[in-house]
Amino acid sequence: MPEKTLIISTSGVRGIVGSGLDPAIVTNFAAAFGTFLKRGTVVVGRDSRPSGEMLLEAVILGLKTTGINVIDIGVVPTPTVEIAVKELKAAGGICITASHNPAIWNALKFFNRRGEFATPEQFDKIEKLYNSQDFSFVPFNKIGKIETQKDWVEKHIKKTLALKAVRNSAIAKRKFKIVVDAINGAGSTALPDLLEKLGAKVFCINCNGDGNFVHGAEPVPKNLKQLEREVLKRAADIGLATDPDADRLALVDERGKAIGEELTLAIAVREITRRFKGPIVINISTSKVTADEAAKSGSKVYYSKVGEANVVQMIQKKKAVIGGEGNGGVIYPRFHAGRDALVAAALVLSCLAGEKRKVSDLVGTLSHYYTIKTKAKCSASFNKYLKSFENELDKFVADARISKLDGLRVDFGEGWFLVRKSKTEPIFRLMVETNSAKFSRELSKKVMNYFVK
Repeated sequence: MPEKTLIISTSGVRGIVGSGLDPAIVTNFAAAFGTFLKRGTVVVGRDSRPSGEMLLEAVILGLKTTGINVIDIGVVPTPTVEIAVKELKAAGGICITASHNPAIWNALKFFNRRGEFATPEQFDKIEKLYNSQDFSFVPFNKIGKIETQKDWVEKHIKKTLALKAVRNSAIAKRKFKIVVDAINGAGSTALPDLLEKLGAKVFCINCNGDGNFVHGAEPVPKNLKQLEREVLKRAADIGLATDPDADRLALVDERGKAIGEELTLAIAVREITRRFKGPIVINISTSKVTADEAAKSGSKVYYSKVGEANVVQMIQKKKAVIGGEGNGGVIYPRFHAGRDALVAAALVLSCLAGEKRKVSDLVGTLSHYYTIKTKAKCSASFNKYLKSFENELDKFVADARISKLDGLRVDFGEGWFLVRKSKTEPIFRLMVETNSAKFSRELSKKVMNYFVK
């Protein structure tokens, strides 16, 4: 049996099913959400994990007993829930998904009436209600009702195609051959259907939508070997990979090489900032490649804490034209304020079609850095190590400039690195990015050794 794990943060409530996350916890958090909302309708969707159906019942129970009506939209990408909340003018939304975590995990993501991640302040109120167990249960004749709507993926696709930022005609003329790996998650039909409507010939692998995660759930290069092989086999123009809830997108070029999830956002930012003027927002853990692309178009860059809710809040504050996270999460606020793999795919294809380039050629025009991402189990002494580490920075780099916006980010002449506790797993993450492959390797190893005793 896995170690009991339950993580509660602005990213939601996440844990291992049956060993930390159970139906009682889920029902109580749903009741807390219903109590917080007081009245109205909540849109509920889920990814394809086998535990999702059971947890859906628990969520519905908690909401109905607090007098909240429920609209169940089925197995859908997380951004589809956000869109439905906004379009239906619902009081809020819940998506049952653990995103990039392994299949043994599941989670609740909460959305406010704007179809955006609950803000840190809103989530704090929900958590306090959960902890107090002071729920506003209603009498038998005021219990909420449930309705089923199964057409929201189609609506999501239609609205994506209607965006002015999407070059529908230019994409159709390219007649792209595309391989999709949806890891049998919530994007299994949504992404292929969008691409076909854009005139592409689509080959699918792992698009059964049955929750069988045949490889690591995070769309990082080490998990995309099958997609790389299939792109070569099909002589495809590009490979597209999503995570289980289809809010992140990673790319494989026409040579069968995964180019790294960081470049998805960089390419989308390039496409938008060259056509629409305004600032961009990225989190503090995003590759400098994206900031470089914004700079080429004269767009100002603002940095937020890691986490979709934090990025969205700053996008709104700065009136940004685009934003996101370097994990393949693209947020296009003129549509909706959430990471969206369908929008990301449409913008990447728009860039390729508009510039008449192959993926590898386009990548060749981007700035290049040597980026290493590592992670390790977070010990009880992590915060103590982090504080002492700060006092010993001169042993690692010279002329360090420190930011404590989220964890500890250190900028220096040759690059930067960030060490921070994860909000979605019991781990800490380290990202190192410099101008030298050797220096990135050495620095990553040296910093990691400091924290892993």
